[in-house]
Amino acid sequence: MLKFTDEHEWLAIEGDVATVGITTHAAEQLGDLVFVELPKVGAKLVKGEAAAVVESVKAASDVFAPVSGEVTEINEAAVSDPASIGTDPQGAGWLYRLRLDDVASLDGLMDEAAYAEFAK
Repeated sequence: MLKFTDEHEWLAIEGDVATVGITTHAAEQLGDLVFVELPKVGAKLVKGEAAAVVESVKAASDVFAPVSGEVTEINEAAVSDPASIGTDPQGAGWLYRLRLDDVASLDGLMDEAAYAEFAK
């Protein structure tokens, strides 16, 4: 199941774990990514607070925690090669995995159709 935020993050949900990244729309707006800073494994993230930073030749941008939970894994390949986030943002360019504090917190997020309309 895919969910999206109005801050242009996507979440792929499997049980109580969400894989989080930036949307294709966000990656296109940022341009070539040159640096990424991800949260530490074990970090407790709070919905709406900055969780990561992506930096392009144009600007640096915070990536906000779409839901609250604990980071279980980060994408080391994205840290080594930030450009991969821009080339496949909703695939190999994922940022981190998060064990959700409350699965019901996903209810306020957009589905793919609603996000496509929002991002127009």
